[in-house]
Amino acid sequence: MATKQTANSTTVGADYGEGSIRVLKGLEPVKQRPGMYTRTDNPLHIIQEVLDNAADEALAGHGKRIKVVLHADGSVTIEDDGRGIPFGMHPEEKAPVVELVFTRLHAGGKFDKGKGGAYSFSGGLHGVGVSVTNALSTRLEVTSYREGQVATLVFSKGDVIEPLTLRPNQAGDRKTGTSVRVWPQASYFESSVIPLNELTHLLRSKAVLMPGVIVTLEQEKNRETQQWQYKGGLRDYLTQNIQADPVIPLFDGEGFADNASDSFAEGEGATWCVAFTEEGQPVRESYVNLIPTSAGGTHDSGLRDGLFTAVKSFIELHALLPKGVKLLPEDVFARASYVLSAKVLDPQFQGQIKERLNSRDAVRLVSSFVRPALELWLNQHVEHGKKLAELVIKAAQSRQKAGQKVEKRKGSGVAVLPGKLTDCESRDLSHNELFLVEGDSAGGSAKMGRDKESQAILPLRGKVLNTWEVERDRLFANNEIHDIAVAIGVDPHGPNDTPDLSGLRYGKICILSDADVDGSHIQVLLLTLFFRHFPKLIEAGNIYVARPPLFRVDAPARGKKPAAKMYALDEGELTAILDKLRKDNVRESSWSISRFKGLGEMSAVQLWDTTLNPDTRRLLPVTLGDLGVLGTEAEFNKLMGKGEAAARRELMELNADDIEVDI
Repeated sequence: MATKQTANSTTVGADYGEGSIRVLKGLEPVKQRPGMYTRTDNPLHIIQEVLDNAADEALAGHGKRIKVVLHADGSVTIEDDGRGIPFGMHPEEKAPVVELVFTRLHAGGKFDKGKGGAYSFSGGLHGVGVSVTNALSTRLEVTSYREGQVATLVFSKGDVIEPLTLRPNQAGDRKTGTSVRVWPQASYFESSVIPLNELTHLLRSKAVLMPGVIVTLEQEKNRETQQWQYKGGLRDYLTQNIQADPVIPLFDGEGFADNASDSFAEGEGATWCVAFTEEGQPVRESYVNLIPTSAGGTHDSGLRDGLFTAVKSFIELHALLPKGVKLLPEDVFARASYVLSAKVLDPQFQGQIKERLNSRDAVRLVSSFVRPALELWLNQHVEHGKKLAELVIKAAQSRQKAGQKVEKRKGSGVAVLPGKLTDCESRDLSHNELFLVEGDSAGGSAKMGRDKESQAILPLRGKVLNTWEVERDRLFANNEIHDIAVAIGVDPHGPNDTPDLSGLRYGKICILSDADVDGSHIQVLLLTLFFRHFPKLIEAGNIYVARPPLFRVDAPARGKKPAAKMYALDEGELTAILDKLRKDNVRESSWSISRFKGLGEMSAVQLWDTTLNPDTRRLLPVTLGDLGVLGTEAEFNKLMGKGEAAARRELMELNADDIEVDI
């Protein structure tokens, strides 16, 4: 027996050897792991890669028009009037250059920055972009107009299917430029539909950032055409998009290094426009070499630093700061809307999709131009400067006041963590989770089944108080609400407040109640508490609802499949599980169905498997949705207000037939 086991072990080990190592060639890495190179929720990013090349031509001063066509068959064409992609033979690779650009990773014309290079500034950096587009497309057609000739090349799934052909440039052809038509391969994407609003925003932003360049979008299906050309640049764009009147006139400007600069390359710098408002959601957009950086980065940090330093200098110069008030960058930045466009010679992005700029020098670059420009502007317009100072000082006082409340409670001993809170060991905010659990019994199971490193449990007794009409200063009279507030480390606040969130102790605050009517009621009461008195936690994405199962199905072994426990969230999922068992030819009487009356019935292991384990649980983020604050507040008032009984009755009578209630 021992000999046989040894032989089997040897056979298994021999499977891993020199021949086990596979080398992916050409565009195969992209096809194997598309998520490393692009977004896979939809094909917008692979279209953007082509669009960015067209924008780079305009950025380099060689194009004035960019056109995008959404065809009825799902393909997309991107055209520009730039120099056209070269199609002659590459001196070293002995293949047409245009073919190399679309079939080789890390082949492009944007590596050689500075004087003498084809592109001094560009969003394209790695020579990867359009080759990814090609790899993930069922068909891609390239036409290049250049040097009196028209070159055409056709690919399928990254391979050439129609070799390069040349013909003379006819009178009706464009003089120079590139046209690329792409048919994205649907199997690589969660949805094959390109989000029109995101594409429209992207095209409009290109026009904003390149004054004088005409950007066009055509849709074949509905025969609609949109065109953008911004001569007013960032100022016009920001004016149209901010939601409230600015406190002072918009502050815009630009600054670029010249050839005498010791710190930066010639041409590096930024263009910006900033608006300060008292209300509304701030508009914040930043770009590097025309690439949208949705996650911000070091250029945003430079703008923040420049604004703060200039405003602080003005306040100190005019002795406007009240005694005991200390300014922080967040006090200046909290009410700032901005559009920032940076030019960086060799930008370092985080990842291939370039959502965030990581170049360290970009902080100094942007700040060095913004700070002196704003200082000069404020001192030339002292009245506007004082209005801005008033806004900033008010924000600082609110922040400090909130901080003082927390310190006072700690000093008086009130903020000692609740005794029934079973805390986690980690202090990493992004990793920590607090579960607000219905009932002491379920709380006991949760405590035993949780991950002690990152999951904390706070059991709640009975129904939480309906806080919709409770004044904020009376909240702490209720022990359960007091314990929740102290455990999460954030004071109650309103939608227009700027609460101190630095004391927040958990990145996720999860409501965990029974999967029945009473559990749903507790969910609503807790959601009311957070919406009314902790709205910034909802805005920041900290509030979640855990969804425990209502049923468990114990299924017998099925052929090679072992016996299994399957959980169903509701009747619909239970039906689906039973249908699957029937398809697997499992006898009707061989399985058993258990219904959980409450979380307390679950063992620690079951609660971990179904509700606490990040790999298997269902955790729904709580958001405000599309109703907006006023709409949401009106709905909440109808449901939770004491004087709204008639409106609630009408609502129930109108919608009762649409609701499935588990009693």
